[in-house]
Amino acid sequence: MNWTDEFTGAITVCDREGIVVYMNERSKMQFAKSDEGLVVGKSLIECHPEPARSLLKKMLADPSPNSYTIEKKGIHKMIHQTPWIENGEFRGVVELSYEIPGQLPHNIRG
Repeated sequence: MNWTDEFTGAITVCDREGIVVYMNERSKMQFAKSDEGLVVGKSLIECHPEPARSLLKKMLADPSPNSYTIEKKGIHKMIHQTPWIENGEFRGVVELSYEIPGQLPHNIRG
C-alpha cells in the first residue's frame, strides 16, 4: 500500500504538459463530485477556470511553487502546488489540497 492512499488530503500530479499522471484516492473522490470528473490521462489545465488556468500554464513553463487558501461550502482548504522534480529534472506539478481550520495560529520561531 502506498502512504498516499490514506492521506487525508487530495494529491494530484500532472506532467509537463498538464496531463494528470497520478491521483490519490482523496483526489479521485474530490474530482468525482465535480463536473470535471478528472481522471488520470486527462488535462489538469482544462479543469481550471481563469485565472488559475493561466497560472498553472505559467508554472509548467517556469517551475515555481504557488500556495493559497480557499473556502467552499464553509470548508477551508490549503492548496499547495509545487514543481515535481525527479533526478534533478522538472517533471510537472504536484498539487496538495487539504482541509484546515478556519483560523490558524501563526508562530514565529527562531
